[in-house]
Amino acid sequence: MNKTFGIWVVLKTYWHYLKRYPWLLTIILGSSLLLQVTNLVAPLYMRDLFNLLASGDPHTVAMGTLLSLLGVLSTIWMLDWVATRGQGFTTAHMEAKIMTELQTDAFRYLLGHSYNFFTSNFAGSLTHKVKQYARAFEVLFDGITFQFLPTLLFVVGAVTILFLRHPVLGVLLGVWSVAFIAFQIWIAKTRQPIRVERAEMDTKVTGSLADAISNQSAIALFAGSKHELGLFGETIGLWQRATSRLWKMEDWTWAGIGLFMIIIQAALLYAAMVFWKAGMLTVGDFILIQAYLLTTFNRLIGVNRDLRGFYGAIADASETIEILRTPHEITDKPKAKKLAVTVGEVAFKDVSFLFLNKQIFKDLSFTILGGQKVALVGPSGAGKSTITKLLLRLFDVKSGTVEIDGQNIAKVTQDSLRESIAFVPQEPVLFHRSLMDNIRYGRRDATDEEVIAAAKKAHCHEFIQGLSEGYNTFVGERGIKLSGGERQRVAIARAILKNSPILVLDEATSSLDSESESLIQDALETLMQGKTVIVIAHRLSTIMKMDRIVVLEDGKIVADGTHDELLKEEGLYHKLWSIQAGGFIIDDEKE
Repeated sequence: MNKTFGIWVVLKTYWHYLKRYPWLLTIILGSSLLLQVTNLVAPLYMRDLFNLLASGDPHTVAMGTLLSLLGVLSTIWMLDWVATRGQGFTTAHMEAKIMTELQTDAFRYLLGHSYNFFTSNFAGSLTHKVKQYARAFEVLFDGITFQFLPTLLFVVGAVTILFLRHPVLGVLLGVWSVAFIAFQIWIAKTRQPIRVERAEMDTKVTGSLADAISNQSAIALFAGSKHELGLFGETIGLWQRATSRLWKMEDWTWAGIGLFMIIIQAALLYAAMVFWKAGMLTVGDFILIQAYLLTTFNRLIGVNRDLRGFYGAIADASETIEILRTPHEITDKPKAKKLAVTVGEVAFKDVSFLFLNKQIFKDLSFTILGGQKVALVGPSGAGKSTITKLLLRLFDVKSGTVEIDGQNIAKVTQDSLRESIAFVPQEPVLFHRSLMDNIRYGRRDATDEEVIAAAKKAHCHEFIQGLSEGYNTFVGERGIKLSGGERQRVAIARAILKNSPILVLDEATSSLDSESESLIQDALETLMQGKTVIVIAHRLSTIMKMDRIVVLEDGKIVADGTHDELLKEEGLYHKLWSIQAGGFIIDDEKE
């Protein structure tokens, strides 16, 4: 992913959310306008005050006049305070709501992406992009609301007031402001490609860290620390070069800003002195000019500072918008209906499927009758797990159809399809949540009692009771705090609780020792009753109990029958059986 969207695309995306809050936006913009009016008007009264103080003997100046000016200034300052607080509180309220909506919508769309999408992207990078999407909005909105728009309003007002006082002063400040802003925009555009490169490097560093940290056990077991440090060093080296280039350019930018400031300050003060000498300006006008100059300097410096963040936010938002504009690979068809399972018959009809341009299946056809229990057997790469992925519609077939009770699964809703299938993978993934929550994920409206009953059937109630916090124990990221067998039993408990009419076991007992397997077989037999079952397994205790065994090789069905029938043939199944050891078919591993 390396496409960068333009500023207008990003702003248009965020405007979609802003326009939902017209009254809050009106208050924010109205407060900003009032703030600039107070900032422009206050120096005018300060000028009058200093002119009055410099006009002669203090005894000749009426105290009432001084107090009157002080009262006006106090009123202006109070309006400034009200506008500042109103803008601040309203902005905080609106930004929090919009940032929540942005992250929620991004998360919702992200979850709609396919299995293939998530296997092709780092989880850490995707997490970073969802977070930076909302953060970029905050940076952009704050920059426009608190810096860009106020600066524009103030500079236009200051130039107008100085022009009315003396045209030369207004023209000087106006020309300088336009030149200065143009200089900053040019600089910002020039360094934008470097900013994009830096943002990409940030994402790569995040992904590299997440990949290594999530696989720390593998790094330790294979003594890979030095290797990982080397890989990280290459990535962080690219980040360093991009960062160095960006920061050096920013140093040159500040050098240019300094020159601009020296030029305008010298030019305006020189012109003011000439006009003062000619009696055209007062001492108070010097105060006015200096006040406008200092405020203009601070505002435009702020623009430069915020432009850096502004374009950085554009680059960050672009990465997320690319994800949000990437079409979902697997989608529900318009007016897709819910799957209605009656007997649970599964049929593959002339299915062809390619993955990474490699032909996996070509015109594959077979039917599993409702309530039938079928084992898929074959060497690695034969296509066993791919069949289950196609059944769950994690991938779409290139041609042909996959049907359940005569219904093309491509034409029913994905949720209804997956609600009808209980899937226990070889490597179950658990949430970093409590055991109660992990088991309840099979049926999220289940009571605690139903969860515990399922756990007992899966024989995980025993080890859960032995934990200090029992069912409230958090299992760690991806269930790392549990052993492989314990994770597998939790996954089986989840499937028992789900109680779907179709059951898929992808080597579901592979992580269990012999004792654990004997405990779970009874539960599995109970679970299988009245269900259509597809099992990928290499343990004979499971395979021998199947109604049928379908033998796959190179994406083709090479044999189909019962255990006894297949042993009578001198085929692949007989070969796999003959090399078994200790109850395992050792070639039959997960693709």
